[in-house]
Amino acid sequence: MRTRDHAASGVDARSAGVEASGGRLAWADVAKGGCILLVLLWHVIMKDYLQIDWRLDLPVAGVWGTLGELLLPMRMPLFFTISGMFAASAVQRPWRAVGRPRIARFLYLYGVWLLIHTAVLALAPGFPTDRATSPGELLAQLTVTPSNLWYLYALALYFLLAKALRRVHPAVLLVGAGALSAVASVGLLDTPGNRAGLYQNLVFFLAGLHLRRYVQRWAEAVTGRRLLLAAGAYVVALAAVAATGAARVPGVAPLVSAVGVLFGIAAAVRLARWRVVGEPLAAVGRQTLPIYVIHMPVLALLHRLIADPVAGLGDSARLALAFGFPFSLTVLVLALSLGLHRVLLAVRATWLFDLPASRRTA
Repeated sequence: MRTRDHAASGVDARSAGVEASGGRLAWADVAKGGCILLVLLWHVIMKDYLQIDWRLDLPVAGVWGTLGELLLPMRMPLFFTISGMFAASAVQRPWRAVGRPRIARFLYLYGVWLLIHTAVLALAPGFPTDRATSPGELLAQLTVTPSNLWYLYALALYFLLAKALRRVHPAVLLVGAGALSAVASVGLLDTPGNRAGLYQNLVFFLAGLHLRRYVQRWAEAVTGRRLLLAAGAYVVALAAVAATGAARVPGVAPLVSAVGVLFGIAAAVRLARWRVVGEPLAAVGRQTLPIYVIHMPVLALLHRLIADPVAGLGDSARLALAFGFPFSLTVLVLALSLGLHRVLLAVRATWLFDLPASRRTA
């Protein structure tokens, strides 16, 4: 299963320039691990932590919410940039060689886990997330308005578009996708559900695909000084947008995300060289698929179990718990997701994580 997890994020490590042992791109695995942890942390903060009545005089909850928002412009754009980088070689292959692993597989996984999410989330009706409550809503999530699993849907759609339009000049594609991202990020398009993310991140997938050599050059040239410069540029961009309200200007949000991607790559490269941190992050990055599809139902059930008891604690207990609660719950959700993955593989439920083999390949 582990050998397919890299493909689950659209990554083909053999096309990489800076590889770790076994042919995998070290910094990309670290970046993926960091991104999926940020996904978990964001969902923990927004869907659990900020839903609890902490009743605190200190703005602890607000600090955690702000932290999640500061990392939001970087997280998914970086994920899709990496996915696009390593989809480049596959785009050049014949349709028959990539239709099943790159398109059908992700659509299949999206459909299977959408049904699972719909069933489990019905057990936690107070959990604040998109869910289908009628056949019509379920049909919409399967087709035009993807659910919380929209990353899988996007991978299939983005690859399909990149493959179909491979003869179009990259500059045309990037300008078009950039314009789509720009108008979607300021609300000029109807974006129910998670359709906004679908519109906004195509440009980063295509940038990773068509500008791969430049991304690799940036990764290979990263130094401590360049990391600090990239971090500073990202902080300045965020501060400038917050101070001026420029987020409402079309094109600003994608530009901030582009700076965030450069910072994220630089951070991943440096962390990959720090084994005590890089190796665990890379290990998580090689298992993004099960974490991504399992964590939301796990979080929803945990929220149902713990939200009221936590809110009912005494003042001192709530104050002590509030500081590290998002981090602790993120670690718990990660551990439970990976544990459930192991159990499901042990009972041979591999069809939950991969497209079943056709009779021809069985």
